[in-house]
Amino acid sequence: MKIVKILAMLGAIAMTIALLNGFINGDFFEDGGELLNNPWGIVSLVDLYVGFVLFSIWIVYRESSLISQIVWVVLMMVLGFFTASIYLLHAAYTADNNVLTLLHGHRANQFRVKE
Repeated sequence: MKIVKILAMLGAIAMTIALLNGFINGDFFEDGGELLNNPWGIVSLVDLYVGFVLFSIWIVYRESSLISQIVWVVLMMVLGFFTASIYLLHAAYTADNNVLTLLHGHRANQFRVKE
């Protein structure tokens, strides 16, 4: 579980630095326009959003509250894998060192062996 926490934290730090760099040194609309004019830019965006949707499926699966699901998915679609890093970090810290809880959230009891 420690490695998950470390990697999620490193991901959050890397994404924070990248987002700050983009907002400080870039122009979202101008640079985004250039990205959309490049076929590989479009491929990259499709790739990203497929990843966002797949990760969001896991979030929806794990979370028991509809409000929590909506908030996390909206953040995922807006802030991308910055949100994924924060979500994974949150999931790891609330899993009590239990891999089943990390992976399945509120559904973890369905996977526990009954004696």
